[in-house]
Amino acid sequence: MVLESGAHPGALKDAVCSPGGTTIEMVVKAEEAGLRNAVIQAVEAAVAKSIEMNR
Repeated sequence: MVLESGAHPGALKDAVCSPGGTTIEMVVKAEEAGLRNAVIQAVEAAVAKSIEMNR
């Protein structure tokens, strides 16, 4: 969606999360638990593995 719309990820989040709603509650808790960092590390590991496998 970011690539297709050109919108900032935060703007897209705000467009789908009602203030005080269930979706934003999940986002807040996921970020508190370190989901963002876990996703970044997982993507970096997958990229590194892909590069390794293509050598």
